[in-house]
Amino acid sequence: MATQLLRKVWGSVLARAGAPRDPDSSDSSSSSSSPRRRGPTAAAAAEYGSLGALDAVATDVLALILRLLGPADAARSSAVCRAWRHLASDNALWAFFLSLGPEPWDLVVFAETHLAAGPASPRSVYYSAVRVPPQLSFKHIYGQRALVPGSIVVDGGSGYCKYGWSKYAAPSGRCATFLEFGNIESPMYARLRHFFSTIYTRMHVKPSARPIVVVLPLCHPDDTESARASRKQYKETLYSVLFDMNVPAVCAVDQALLALYAARRTSGIVVNIGFNATSVVPIFQGRVMHEIGIETVGQGALKLTGFLKELMQRRNISFESLYTVRTIKEKICYVAADYEAELCKDTQASCEVDGEGWFTLAEERFKMAEILFQPHMGGVLAMGLHKAVSLCMDHCYNAEVLGDHSWFKTVVLAGGSSCLPGLPERLEKELHNLLPAYISEGIRVLPPPFGTDTAWFGAKMIGTVSTFPDAWCVNKKQFRQKSRRSGPSLVNAWQ
Repeated sequence: MATQLLRKVWGSVLARAGAPRDPDSSDSSSSSSSPRRRGPTAAAAAEYGSLGALDAVATDVLALILRLLGPADAARSSAVCRAWRHLASDNALWAFFLSLGPEPWDLVVFAETHLAAGPASPRSVYYSAVRVPPQLSFKHIYGQRALVPGSIVVDGGSGYCKYGWSKYAAPSGRCATFLEFGNIESPMYARLRHFFSTIYTRMHVKPSARPIVVVLPLCHPDDTESARASRKQYKETLYSVLFDMNVPAVCAVDQALLALYAARRTSGIVVNIGFNATSVVPIFQGRVMHEIGIETVGQGALKLTGFLKELMQRRNISFESLYTVRTIKEKICYVAADYEAELCKDTQASCEVDGEGWFTLAEERFKMAEILFQPHMGGVLAMGLHKAVSLCMDHCYNAEVLGDHSWFKTVVLAGGSSCLPGLPERLEKELHNLLPAYISEGIRVLPPPFGTDTAWFGAKMIGTVSTFPDAWCVNKKQFRQKSRRSGPSLVNAWQ
């Protein structure tokens, strides 16, 4: 029955599309006078014209039919008459089509609300998916997003690299990173060139074919003149390498900022547990607040894996490689909500590692992660993670940015080791214990929205926004022109 009705309606649409007629003709006036209209109201008919025989069909049924027809045919129906154009332009209809796409609906709304204007634009407070700004035209957004070219997204990371197409649901490949991030000596150009050449070769694509979105690692985090110069030189080298490879357009965004975007926020604190170090990064309205200060803790994923290796060796548990230890860490290790209480529990658990069989751990499962909060357990002279975050929050509070004391109370975790179960809850608990109530009230710690690929997904959001690449990318001509001018260079806008 539904199929027959659909065919009848679309046949009528095509017939009306082929017949030149004035939408304000006599059938509009005659139908608008009908007191028993089930479809469009009389006022709507007077303004937009009649649907002819389909006036007897309820408007919500017609909207459902347009949904079943799909976006292409729904767009075609706009050419029939003003009444069909009115139905086919409904924001809810195109919001429905967008929700069927590969991108989660809430991420689409966030991206089009906060990221469409580009990196240099002031950003407003986070809108939830329910509070959609009325000025958004989802039909226009749908059409623009369909025209956005697929781009290459590369997250070099600090331990291994993730790369893939912006149109894909996940990274298509992973490899070891070829870079020592932060090193700005002369070999950097050669290593960057080798790195990106390898990525393009593995993806079987020419550099000149597509724009690229690059995730910038956190390097030289201080707000000193030398640190600013180092960040600037690193970015300029990155742009030079890619444009020398004839990449048409380049977008480079900070890793912490992308993790925040993936959590649908533009302000907050990002705690990135990297390969060798952990960084606590304050971000306000899409800008890394170097002047407030980035806290750095000298231990990361490598130290966690190494400490688990040490704990396993104490129990004479044999294994073949550090990869085995990392796999065990990812499968059965966690963060204790209360370390002392956890010691009194039976926490034994087992997991299987391909090619090596089964491994059984007990206290090692949570002792490994405890060095995040008690570094001395692993022989590390550093402040605990909770103390680094609380110090950053105290600096944010005292900075009095626009008199707003809530922007830093959302903490987003990023990095592979931040996926350990229990970490968000434990960190939130420790922060409430450490900080005074006027700072700790309202604090929320969020787990990585997309696990180990969180920064990559943040970059993917930018690569699929309706204004990409124009609003976000730099092309070779722009880069060369700005590089020749005196004063601040183009890349300073991306700091």
